[in-house]
This record gives sequence, structure tokens and C-alpha cells, in this order.
Amino acid sequence: MDLTGKVWDAIIVGAGHNGLTAAAYLAKAGRSVLVLEARSIVGGACVTEEVIPGHRVSFTSYIASMLMPTVIRDLDLGRHGLRMVACDPILTVPLGESEIIRWWADPERTAQEIARFSARDAEAFLEVDRKLKALAAYLQPFFLESPPDLAARGFDRLREGLRMIRRFRRIKGTEIGEMVTFLTGSLGEFLDRHFESDAAKRMILANNVYGKHGGPYEPGSAVGLLFHLLAGGDNAVQGFNGHVMGGMGSVSGAIAAAARGFGAVIETSAPVQRIDVFGGRATGVTLADGRQVRGAVVLSNADPKRTFLGLLGESDLPDDFRRDIAAIKMGGPAAKLNIALSGEPTVLGRRPDATPLERALLTIAPTLEGAQRCADIARFGDVPEELWIDCVIPSLVDDSLCPPGHHMLTCFIQYVPYKLREGTWDEKREALAESIIDQISRHMPNLRELILGRVMLTPLDLERIYGLTEGNIFHGDLTVGGLFSMRPVPRWSQYRTPVEGLYLCGAGAHPGGGVTGAPGHNAAMQVLRDTKKQGRR
Repeated sequence: MDLTGKVWDAIIVGAGHNGLTAAAYLAKAGRSVLVLEARSIVGGACVTEEVIPGHRVSFTSYIASMLMPTVIRDLDLGRHGLRMVACDPILTVPLGESEIIRWWADPERTAQEIARFSARDAEAFLEVDRKLKALAAYLQPFFLESPPDLAARGFDRLREGLRMIRRFRRIKGTEIGEMVTFLTGSLGEFLDRHFESDAAKRMILANNVYGKHGGPYEPGSAVGLLFHLLAGGDNAVQGFNGHVMGGMGSVSGAIAAAARGFGAVIETSAPVQRIDVFGGRATGVTLADGRQVRGAVVLSNADPKRTFLGLLGESDLPDDFRRDIAAIKMGGPAAKLNIALSGEPTVLGRRPDATPLERALLTIAPTLEGAQRCADIARFGDVPEELWIDCVIPSLVDDSLCPPGHHMLTCFIQYVPYKLREGTWDEKREALAESIIDQISRHMPNLRELILGRVMLTPLDLERIYGLTEGNIFHGDLTVGGLFSMRPVPRWSQYRTPVEGLYLCGAGAHPGGGVTGAPGHNAAMQVLRDTKKQGRR
């Protein structure tokens, strides 16, 4: 297709799920939309790929937890093939070689689980669960709208204030204190204050700090609990986690199908070399093969550093803005190991009557103190001996992923550094894989004999293959200083950028990472509002 023969209403750089979401909403509104993707497949880090022939798995993102119900409904993703099966339990955490604790979808059932270790903690869990879900409900509306505009003036500033009042008009004084505590406090201190058993603490820890820098005793580390209690899935269930049939690539595939159905054009194997700017305004893009494509607006699904420091020239942006972008904390700290298996591994301590949903999950999480040590070790470029490893066997729920009798194991690894103190990831990739398999084998003793093939993705691989700067899966850390009106940097949280007509639509914009579709949705809405105003003028 000739991409250069017209001026598109919108060009989107990157076919990650947020870029596709933005494309679908803009095309649905009648805009001509072109999506350009460097890889041969769509989805960015939300993809299903083969480990060995005939054995597919979610290579990077792997569980659907916060996919916005509004996006599912607006784009009719079910009609385009999206189907999710709720995880229940949400987590299973080994506490040694013979004991496992489970976090069930039903809080009462989880409390019964915790009561085996502490009756006091069982009661505390129900109270904490109730309070956290109430706090998360206050944050929910902000996920599908622009954050408060710190640069607003005059009537716009008044309107922003009124919007905040409406959102929090029912919040109690005690809840405000609890909200501030969660946004700024540490998870470790919170758990030490409310729970006495290591079992309860480790179970809650296991559902919190995915992809974040720092340990559970560092400020801001409790915010993950609120994020994971947002509503997700088809039925807007708080704390929803789901296995996606066909792997996470089915999410991207459904959104891409919706976008195409509305008229969007998606071009793969079309890497963008630069975003073109003339007179302070984005005018289109230049592809790696030299083709120039013109567009009225450009939306970047790439992370802020790749967008502003890689795809734009130094003269296109103010120096202070470039410095602020350069200061965004990236640097890992996650890896993935994907394994094809000839059979289902045995798990020590698992009850004989465990359901396939229960057998599909195993999170090997350290204690609070152990997690903090891991973070401290990784901070200085070393790989901890005891890693945080989240294991999922999705083929127990979805037999379409591999041949009958075989299984797929995908492992998310937390607290590995992007920059190694000694050596390179190309030299140490396989050593990391061996260490991970050794640690999992303590809980799955027959794992090694079942392995048919494996693919290890270090933080460097996540950068090289999926375009995630320094391997950061969230396009920048999810800290208090990098959320809401501070994301990606203060004064530029409304998806607009200092370059007129250039917008950010990926996880580096509000509300951040995870497979939500929210940044793509919100950026598209901002473009539609802005172009409507320009049309009136």
C-alpha cells in the first residue's frame, strides 16, 4: 500500500496495545489512521509467540488484570475474539516445600486460608480488603480521563478543581489519610502494622511490586496494592485477574481487528526512524527505508525516552524538557523465561484435588526482608541468588497453546538489574536461565526432565526486541513522583507534548503501565478534543 500519497489525520508510532487502542478510537470517530510497527507482528509487549514450533505462550505480559471494561465494551473486543477466564485463585504462594497459601477471588475463602496461620490475620485481611477496594474505587475514574492539569489557568483551572471535588466528594477524612499513606508509604511497614504471620505478609507481597524498582520497605511501594484492586475484565470486577485464551496476543489481536474494522490501516515491518517537525509542529514521520509519511497529528506509543530523545532532534524540544525526560528512572528490573514442557510438572505441597486453575499458578516470593535484600543487591548491578519468580502454566487453562499432553510455562522474574556490575547480559543470559530453573525446581522437582525448549529474555532483550528502553515494562517507574499529573513529567501530563500535534499514547503517559488500554483511550480522547477546538477556530 502507498502510505505517502495522502495526509493522514493521525499517524501512530508503534502497534502496542495502547497504540492500537488509540487507533481504534480515532478511526471509530471517523479519522483516517495509520499505525506503523517496527516488528512483523502487532502487540508490542502484549504478544503470543512460539518457544519452539507448535508451542506458543505470552512472551512478555502474561496475565490480564486491569484491561479497562470500557475499552472492552466500546471496541466490542469479545466479537473480535477476546475471551478471558478468571484466575481463581488469584495467587498461590509456596511457603516452603510442603505448604502453599492461596489468595482466592472470594475474600472470605482467602480469610479461611489465612486463618490456618493466624486467626487475627484472617480478620485483618477482610478489613484491609474492604478498605483498599473502597480506596481503589475512588481512583478508578481517573484511569479513563486525563489527570489534573497542573498548568491550567483561568476557567480551565476552576474546571479542574471542580472535577477533583466531584470525584472525591464522598471520601471521608480517614480515607484521605489512608489514601496518602498508600501513595507515599511502604508496603513493608503497612504489612508489619496489620499482620503478624509471615504467610499473610508473603501472600500480599506477592501481588504487589511487579516491575517496580525498590523493595517493599521503600516509600511508595504500597501503591501496587491499590492498582491491582482496580476493576477489570468484561464484568468490571475489582481485583480481576484473567487467563487470556490464545495468550496475551489475543488482546492485541482483538484491538487490532477492531481498529481495522473502523478503517484504520496497520503496517508492520515499518520501523519509524524519526518524527518530522517543521515550525514547532509534528508533520509526519520518516521511515527507516526513507519514505516520508505526512500526518495532521502524530501519536507515539513508544516510551518517553525513546520518543523524545530518540525519535526527535535536540532542536525540536526545550532543553529543560529534555533534561526532565532524561531523568525518568528506567533500568529494568524484570526478565522473562518462557519454557515448553513435555508434561505437567509436579509441585510440592499441592493438594491432590487442586483444580487446573489452581495448578496454573505458583508465585515463588521471598519474605519482606528477602525482597528488600533482592532489590538492594540488584540496585548495584548484581543478580540476587534468590529471585522473585512468578510462574504460570497457561496451557492448563488453554489447551490451544501447545500439543496435547505438553505444557507451557512462562516465568516473570523480578529484581534483575539492567546494567550488570560485571560482564554483559549476552554473556550471562544462560546462567540466569539456569539459576531460575534451579530455584523453580525446588518446588517443581521434575521440571528439568520435562523441558523441550526455552527462551530467556533479559532486561537487555526486552529493550532490543520490544523497544522498552532499558527493559522497563512500564515505560518509567510507577512511583508517586511519576504518576497522575507527574507522568511523564510535570506540566506535560495531558498526552500533549512541547511539539504541537505530537501526543504520547503509551504506558509512559497517565495512568501508566500494565495491559489496560487506558493511555491509548485517553490520548485519543485528547486528540479528538483538541482537533474539535481547532476546527471551531
